[in-house]
Amino acid sequence: MDVNAAVAAVAAMAGLCTGVIAMLAFRLSERERTGPLRDTPAPVHGLPSGVDTVLSVLRSSAVVLDERDGVVKASSAAYALGVVRGGRLAVEPMLQMARETRRDGEIRQLELDLPRRGKGRSDALAVSARSAPLSSRLVLLLVEDLTEARRIEAVRRDFVANVSHELKTPAGALSLLSEAVLDAADDPEAVTRFAGRMQTEATRLTNLVQELIDLSRVQDNDPLTNAELVPVDELVGEAMDRCRQQAVAKEITMASGGTEGLAVWGNRGQLAAALGNLVENAVNYSPAHTRVAIAATRLPAGDGRRSGEQIEISVTDQGIGISGSDRERIFERFYRVDPARSRATGGTGLGLAIVKHVTASHGGEVHVWSAEGEGSTFTLRLPEPGSARERHRIARAGRGGLSGALHDPAEFPDGPVDEDEAGTEDALRVNGADRGPGTRTDTSAGEVHP
Repeated sequence: MDVNAAVAAVAAMAGLCTGVIAMLAFRLSERERTGPLRDTPAPVHGLPSGVDTVLSVLRSSAVVLDERDGVVKASSAAYALGVVRGGRLAVEPMLQMARETRRDGEIRQLELDLPRRGKGRSDALAVSARSAPLSSRLVLLLVEDLTEARRIEAVRRDFVANVSHELKTPAGALSLLSEAVLDAADDPEAVTRFAGRMQTEATRLTNLVQELIDLSRVQDNDPLTNAELVPVDELVGEAMDRCRQQAVAKEITMASGGTEGLAVWGNRGQLAAALGNLVENAVNYSPAHTRVAIAATRLPAGDGRRSGEQIEISVTDQGIGISGSDRERIFERFYRVDPARSRATGGTGLGLAIVKHVTASHGGEVHVWSAEGEGSTFTLRLPEPGSARERHRIARAGRGGLSGALHDPAEFPDGPVDEDEAGTEDALRVNGADRGPGTRTDTSAGEVHP
């Protein structure tokens, strides 16, 4: 009897141990199965999961505010624009809009102008701000810089107005001349005279359309896609051949000189068009029996030049010269120093604008010296081929602009970076062909600083 009781007790103990082991195994299995869910990272700084990643790929500047109007996260572009300073939203209208959104949950939008930071900056940044609730306590603010878009729109409006006016003049002349030809059908001499004038206006219209096409091409976003090594001697020869007939008619001597065997890196067609425009202007604006000279040389590094050695091509004439007031505007589209002479020579006012854009897109600069009654010298300075290739590579690699990744306010302890030191805005403009009229255009690829 005692033996049976002992066996039963042992069996009970064994069953109890088995049950405990089974329960522990079940609990361990449940813990391993649910463990990854518990190990999932908590939202960063209170942001809902995934919001940080989504905001980092947006082109707009992003700012996340908490219930106390403190900046939880902000993109580097928001600091560069001056929207966030010292961990706070620095623009009062945006702050008021965010508070209203937090109160009623409504999405709002406004446009306003922000003063540019930096000494001597009188213009403003045009921005569009949009606020939306992220949660019961967080508000998202998206800010988009509209300054460049508005500038381009203004340029487009002016360009369309100018083109319309320029096209209207030869088109109207052709219409009047055609009526005159019909009225003078019985007068062969008058018909011949009017037909010659019609041919002149048709040529002027054709030249205008062609230069508009050339200008649109040089304003391409990446004009050096088909870049190659271009011998300078060949560019000079093509420019002289293009104007040889006009020079012979006016008995103007064209001469070339300087260093032989030089080359530049760029788009051959655009460089030939730019140099050809300079030589053509020199011939057209020079009196008979004068001289036009084209010279090429290599400039050594130094003297404050940013890109090492440069190739310089100068075109000198003995023409009428350009006044100081006109030199400030000669690179503007459709601007003419002497409208009467431009009509006589078929000038469109786009030649020097094309020169400016071509030079800037190739990382170079254009200078002009002139004295009234003595002549003018236009000088193109282009980077030597090695630095030009490297500059183009850096420019293409740096077009991503400022990173959209969100940052803690603590990462910017000293407030926003001064634009004069970091060059944030200039870095966003890799192609600087539209920096405004003047006698000098200087464009290079910039580095982007967060």
